Amino acid sequence: MKGAGARNKGASGERELADILTRAFGREVRRKLGQARDGGDDLQVDHFRIEAKRRETIAIVKWCEQVEATAETGEIPVVMFRRNREPWRVCLLLDDFIPMMKQNIKGGILD
Repeated sequence: MKGAGARNKGASGERELADILTRAFGREVRRKLGQARDGGDDLQVDHFRIEAKRRETIAIVKWCEQVEATAETGEIPVVMFRRNREPWRVCLLLDDFIPMMKQNIKGGILD
C-alpha cells in the first residue's frame, strides 16, 4: 500500500490506538497532529511519547529512531505497532523498561 491509502491506514491505526489507550487510562488520548518530526504524528500519554505504526512491513529500528529523535528530555520514547489481524505490540529502550519492570515485581525476585 502506498500514498494516500498508506496514510489513511496509518491515521486509522493512530486513532485506534488512541481509543484503546483512552479506555485503558480513563482519560482522553489524542494524536499530536503536526507536532512531531517532518509533519509526522505521535501520541502523548503523560511522559510517554508514542510512535503508532499500522503496517504490514515491520521496520522497528527505523521507527524507534524516529520516536527517539523526537522525544524531549524526560519523555520515554515508545513504538506501538500492529499488522493486520494481529495484536498491538510495544517496543521501548531497555533502560526505560527496567524501572517499570522493577515496580511490578513482587518481592523483587523473578519467578
